[in-house]
Amino acid sequence: MQQEAAIAAFGALAQATRIQLYRLLVSQGARGMSAGNIAERLGVAPSSLSFHLTNLVEAGLITKKRVGRQLIYAVAPATIGELGKYLAGLAR
Repeated sequence: MQQEAAIAAFGALAQATRIQLYRLLVSQGARGMSAGNIAERLGVAPSSLSFHLTNLVEAGLITKKRVGRQLIYAVAPATIGELGKYLAGLAR
C-alpha cells in the first residue's frame, strides 16, 4: 500500500458516520447491504449517506455492485488488511 492510499483510507474513516457505516458493513460480511437498508439502520438521510458511501468507495474501503435496481455495498477486506500491514511497517 502506498502512503497516499493509506492517508486516503484514514481520512475516509476519520468521521463518525463513516466509522459507523464501515462497522455496520463489517458486521454484514460479504453479502453487504443496500443503501436503503444502511440509511434506515444508521438513521442517515439518503443524500448524506450517498456522500459518505462515495467517500469510502473512493478510498477503496468498501465496494459497490448493482443487483437489480439496488446498489449493494460491502467491505473490501483486502484494503483494511493492507492498511494494517502499512501501519505495522510490513508494506510500503
